[in-house]
Formats: sequence, C-alpha cells, structure tokens
Amino acid sequence: MSHVFHRQTGHDYPVAAYGEGAYIVDSAGKRYLDASGGAAVSCLGHSHPAVIAAIKAQLDKIAFAHTAFFTTEASEALADHLIARAPKGLSRVHYVSGGSEANETALKLARQYFLEIGQPQRHRFIARRQSYHGNTLGALAVGGSMWRREPYKPMLIETSHISPCYAYRDQGPEESEADYGRRVADELEAEILRLGPESVAAFIAEPVVGATAGAVPPVPGYFARIREICDAHGVLLILDEVMCGMGRTGTHFACAQEGVVPDLLTCAKGLGAGYQPLGAVLVGDHVYRAIAEGSGAFQHGFTYIGHPTACAAALAVQRTIEAEGLLDNVVRQGRALRAALEARFGNHGQVGDIRGRGLFLGLELVADRASKEPPDPAAGLPARIKQEAMARGLICYPGGGTIDGRLGVHVLLAPPFIIEDAQVGEIVDKLAGALEAALDGAT
Repeated sequence: MSHVFHRQTGHDYPVAAYGEGAYIVDSAGKRYLDASGGAAVSCLGHSHPAVIAAIKAQLDKIAFAHTAFFTTEASEALADHLIARAPKGLSRVHYVSGGSEANETALKLARQYFLEIGQPQRHRFIARRQSYHGNTLGALAVGGSMWRREPYKPMLIETSHISPCYAYRDQGPEESEADYGRRVADELEAEILRLGPESVAAFIAEPVVGATAGAVPPVPGYFARIREICDAHGVLLILDEVMCGMGRTGTHFACAQEGVVPDLLTCAKGLGAGYQPLGAVLVGDHVYRAIAEGSGAFQHGFTYIGHPTACAAALAVQRTIEAEGLLDNVVRQGRALRAALEARFGNHGQVGDIRGRGLFLGLELVADRASKEPPDPAAGLPARIKQEAMARGLICYPGGGTIDGRLGVHVLLAPPFIIEDAQVGEIVDKLAGALEAALDGAT
C-alpha cells in the first residue's frame, strides 16, 4: 500500500525506475518516449552526465545556504548566464523553486514597484481567459483556467480576464491576422480604461499558451500592440515563459520572437530541466532600481530561493544546451515534427488544428473538421488518449477544456531538445495509434 498522496487517488502508477536520454524506463522494464518532457520540463532528457556531475560537484562544496545570510558562486554564475542572454533591460534574477512561485513573485514585485514609486493605488491585475499561471492563490487568481479556479474562487483576489489570442477559434473569416491581433489586444486597453488606469498594476500573459490550450502562438504584431498599450498607461507587462521559455520555441526566450521586452519575465521548467526544482523571475532594471533606491528590500521570500545545488544544475543544463547546439536542434526537429504531424494528421477528420513553435506543438481535436465542433466532454478523451499513449510507450500531455474550460480537447507535445530523426517518427506513429484507439473507444 502506498502512503503517497498521488494526484489521482484511485490510479495505479507505474514506477519510474531510471531515465535514459529521451526515455523513461519503469520498474517492469517498459520504455516510454517522453514526448512531453512531463509537462515541458525535461528539455535535456534524462540522466545527462554533465548535469549529474555538476550536481555532485556542488554537493561536495555546499548543498544549501540560506539567502538571508549568504550568496553562492552557483547562484551568481547562473544569474550572469541568464542576464547575458535575456532581452535588453532585464538586469536581475530572483530565484524561486518553480513556476507557480515565479508568477506569485512577479505579482508581488509589480505591487511593490508601485508602492516604491508612490502609486499605491495600483493593485489590479489583468490576464487572459484560457491561460495558466500556477496553482498558488495569486497565480491561480490571474490564471484563466476556469475549472482550476472554481473550487478556490472565494479565496482568490479579483482579477480581470480578456480574450486570448486564439486565431483558430476566434479570428473572423474576413479578418486579417493583423486586424484580429489588434482587435483582441485592444481589449486590454478597454479593460484598463474601464478599471481606471491609475488602479492597474500589470498585465500577465504567456507568449505561447501551454497547458490550457495546447501551444497556441500569437498572431504577428499582437504583443507589440500589448506592449504599446502597457506603456501608454504605465502598466507593467509580465510575460510568463514558465512552459514556453528557455529554448522551447527555438530561442532562449520566447518573447524574442515577438520583438518585445517585458518588465518582468518568469521561467522555470526548462531552466533546470527537472534535474532540480528551480524557477526565476527576470526583473527589469527600472523595477529593481525602484526597490533598491527605495525601501531596499523586497518584502517576499521562500526558504529555498537561490538553492545552490539547483542553480548549479540549471547552469549545467543551460551550458549543455549551448555546447551541444541544441537550440538549432529545437528549430530543426521542431520543423521535422510539425511536418510529420501535418503529413499524418493534416487531413484527419478529427484533428482541427496543428500549431506551435519549435518543439512546443499542439493538436486540437474536433468532432467535425468543417464546423470545428469540439468533442463531447462526456467522452473523456484526454484521459483516454493519455492511457492509450502510455500503453504504447509514449508520454504526451492531453488536455480538456481548451476552448472555455469545459469544451475542447488538445494534445501538447514538448519532447526533449535532444531528439533525433527516428524519435520524431516514433512520436507520430505512437500518437497516431493512441488517437485512433481513444477516438474509437469514445464513439
């Protein structure tokens, strides 16, 4: 009998025995191709010797030192590495242990920034429907995933949610991409004006939407307009790159492809690649200076921020990505995987959209391709797909409620940056079998 409080109390989980490159092997010897990196975490695959060596070397020095008393070589070196590659204007790194903590921290930083500059009335946050920013109460409040929010709604701060940039569902038939992007971006300005610009602290969004919608990219120009609106009204822009950042879309930071620089940028998952739990907020120089030249202290913190073993692991991950040219592989294999998905599913009657960037790709399933009618939620497709994929030795990330929290089904793929040509084919073949079995069982 297990004494672990698992995510699903009635589920019998296989035991992960060891990892080997792009694969996880269970205690019965079954191999699973990790085509989603868990939840877009394991970007370097499993058991990479350079990262393991870095962790062991750090443990030989010091495993942990509390940041109220010390800094460490590992945390300083990782911060230098990140800022050297970050969008210009981001100058400091505040460490946490994961994505939810990163977004929670960004909200608090935004609030304290306005206290420091003498605008205490700014306390409101605006986000987008069908977004996900984490499971701590602040992050859950700004998140737009309705089913995740609902049980805790009485405990959440009031937050505004505007439309996502979701061209497959929402772009009008006679509307250009530019016009559509402008229309949905302008909802931000309308909401700022409705609330009163003097009360709004920040807008938070994922550059490429992950878990709730399945790798939905923005249309060109959308984020440039968002940045313009934020600047016009003195509102901070927080970009959540927890899932889509750290090389996942083919560049170190996903926002680089939008040509915008946020005031605060959050990252996690691919930062430490699962070898150690780590997240971070990259902080704009103006935000840092307001606090440094004001109260001199950020009124926030967690016990394990700047954990030296986690920082050493993450630095080894990031150095390995560069040393092995893996961002180039993300672009190359991302194109190959998308082409293979389109060849296999491009005319499939129940695959409505194939989308994403780099090795961050999604398929949206439909009941009818022409009308885009979503599958019946009662069919339980996400759970069926996951079960059938696992049976075939494939780990993917199916999700439901893609459209509005109840309707819609997607499958998210986020394989490790190390995948090779043969594994692209393996992903598509096993996914095809899983989808057919799940769809047949749902009818």
